[in-house]
Amino acid sequence: MPVFHTRHSAFRTRTVTLAEAIQKAAETLTAHNVPNARLDAELLLRHALGKDRAWLLVHMQDRLDDQAQRSFEQNIERRKLREPLQYITGTQEFWGLPFMVTPDVLIPRPETEFVVEAALKAVSGITAPVIVDLCTGSGCIAISIAKELATARIFATDRSERAVPVAQENARRNGVADRIRFLEGDLFGPLEEMDLRGRIDVIVTNPPYVRSGDLTTLQPEVRDFEPEIALVAGPEGTEIAERIIHQAPEYLKPGGSLIMEMGVGQASALRKIVEETYRFGPIEIVKDLAGIERVLVAKKQ
Repeated sequence: MPVFHTRHSAFRTRTVTLAEAIQKAAETLTAHNVPNARLDAELLLRHALGKDRAWLLVHMQDRLDDQAQRSFEQNIERRKLREPLQYITGTQEFWGLPFMVTPDVLIPRPETEFVVEAALKAVSGITAPVIVDLCTGSGCIAISIAKELATARIFATDRSERAVPVAQENARRNGVADRIRFLEGDLFGPLEEMDLRGRIDVIVTNPPYVRSGDLTTLQPEVRDFEPEIALVAGPEGTEIAERIIHQAPEYLKPGGSLIMEMGVGQASALRKIVEETYRFGPIEIVKDLAGIERVLVAKKQ
């Protein structure tokens, strides 16, 4: 069994075992009101060591070497200030796939997987669907769909010049870079010069939907670290969604679907906006695992 040694430690004045390092780090994080402190401490130690949980459980009584100790302490300091775990490790899993995340993109959430599920359902039976992902961010929706649909033609747009390279790198890492065209620009703007009007089978989107007045009420991890451009829509929180709803019928085929993630409590307002366009048929609202109305599905008439 390997032994790790250290001369100095922010956690102890003597060499510490991995178990002791986790315990002390968890106490530090708890003192700073970090949720799931022990789990985060364990994950950050695994990140510093480059090991999985099975290895860690077997080696809990090993001692920590200097390099791993320094890396671990630095990451605990970052987490203590409420920086999201995913930005510290640089990764987040979504749809069973690994995604690189940086402070330039929103961290993928499990509830967004309902958008992917709805999209796959909407194109069932279509041989080579044309799909557009608006506000792509990390590219998690477009890439997940591309992994499931080898014949799909996918376009993804984002107005952030810093987000697009992250999405492109994620597509490369997940082996679908040749099947998604990433474009920088606001919503449908980058598509205007393309021959896509009336030819799209599905438009998917997880747009910004936080009300500007609510930003300060969010958890520090979100409020202080995630990009505001990907969070805030405007005073009502539905401004960007409304723009998408009004423009989508120009691009969708008859029977094509708009599939949109939405914020808590926004279903009624967005349903009304969709109905008042008189361009869509019956609307489906999909609830997430917590029972929250999370995804709107509207088919063009």
